[in-house]
Amino acid sequence: MEYFAHETAVIDEGCQIGEGTKIWHFSHIMPNCKIGEGCNIGQNVVVSPGVELGKNVKVQNNVSIYTGVICEDDVFLGPSMVFTNVINPRSAVNRKSEYAKTVVKQGASIGANATIVCGHDIGRFAFIGAGAVVTKHVPDYALVVGNPARQIGWMSEQGYRLEFNTDGIAICPGNGDRYELIDGLVKRI
Repeated sequence: MEYFAHETAVIDEGCQIGEGTKIWHFSHIMPNCKIGEGCNIGQNVVVSPGVELGKNVKVQNNVSIYTGVICEDDVFLGPSMVFTNVINPRSAVNRKSEYAKTVVKQGASIGANATIVCGHDIGRFAFIGAGAVVTKHVPDYALVVGNPARQIGWMSEQGYRLEFNTDGIAICPGNGDRYELIDGLVKRI
């Protein structure tokens, strides 16, 4: 076996699990999901059918990743954060054909107890604060907090707050990378 699974983990047939991935206590990996290399799936995690996780995705305890979610490489999902996959759920109404897609792009971090309402993508290296409720698309490098989540700044790829000068340039205090803010969009230069 190229990956580690704790003896209490349940792994259904038809999953693809990458080399070096670790799956911990009481987690359930359901059919037809894809988990990349070097991932860490914490305790009491559910990965639903059709979910895709890239390489080096870190899923903390008590997270349910529902059908329709795609996480690219290097994504961090904080403890007890929540994804939804139906806009208007009702117990008596089957809406499996209405699952909405949510893409969490490369390097994004989602804080503990945050909620991502389905159909809203999270941009590259975005940072979702603990307890935030995301109800719209989050741009690359954005820092969002609150309920509903609102943008209060920008974050570097290293996870440091960016402060832009009057020329629209910011320097990451962690590693010195330079970023540019033009027309409300940030990119590393």
